[in-house]
Amino acid sequence: MKIKLRFNSRLANRWAERFSKERLSHAARVLAPTLLALSLTTVAHAQGTMDFSGAQTLMGTFKTFAMYAGAVICLGGLIFAGIRMMSGRFQDAIPGLFGALFGAGVLGWGAGWIGSLTGQSM
Repeated sequence: MKIKLRFNSRLANRWAERFSKERLSHAARVLAPTLLALSLTTVAHAQGTMDFSGAQTLMGTFKTFAMYAGAVICLGGLIFAGIRMMSGRFQDAIPGLFGALFGAGVLGWGAGWIGSLTGQSM
């Protein structure tokens, strides 16, 4: 046994006509570009409030690490080359000298480049 309920109300028909699928899809198509533009302008305004103070601290840490690493590489290369030279094997000391040169490059150029990214002075 089926019971059918049917409303013959003018108010219900009027509301059903207002919120038909065609009208809702048309409203969505019309409002979508506006909503997209408003959301993008909200993101653009929020851009100026970003804080990068932690980035300078992090880059300072990288700069300090580059200075220490360059000093250790340079000193290690010099010690390696010095021991080889004292034993009379000058040809075997050449890689140690290049290692010292590489360490000096890391110490000078590496730390200087990292410092220049955030405007820190050396």
